Amino acid sequence: MHKTYELMVLLHPDLEIDVEAPIAKVEGLVEAAGGKVAKRDNWGKKRLAYRIGRQDFAIYVYFEIELEPTQVSQLEKTIQITEEVLRHLLVIHEQEQEHEEAKKPADKKVSEKVAEKTSDKVADNEDEDKGNEGQEEGVSNGKEL
Repeated sequence: MHKTYELMVLLHPDLEIDVEAPIAKVEGLVEAAGGKVAKRDNWGKKRLAYRIGRQDFAIYVYFEIELEPTQVSQLEKTIQITEEVLRHLLVIHEQEQEHEEAKKPADKKVSEKVAEKTSDKVADNEDEDKGNEGQEEGVSNGKEL
């Protein structure tokens, strides 16, 4: 079963002239790992927060890819040794995580919350009853009201 991942790649800034070649190479690596590129967004050349490999700038390219979870480590290893890539980050897509959480039965979540609130109220009532034991009407801790 394919899962959706987000892949952010920082390319060497000198490749700005012909950026399509390294982007096509990364897409080829994804396809070689058995994946498919669903979306691609070139953010352009931006200043880095800190130097990477003596570079102050990098070309940011964002991908949404569909890939088998078993192929993720292979893809990351291949991207890591690619000369054009300074850094990369591959994470599971946020909507994919929400989808997995939605698969869990909602009734179970609701019933757990209701049970928790009910037990809290019962515990509070028991504490109040214990505090009122031994007190007569109009007398509070030995003092008249």
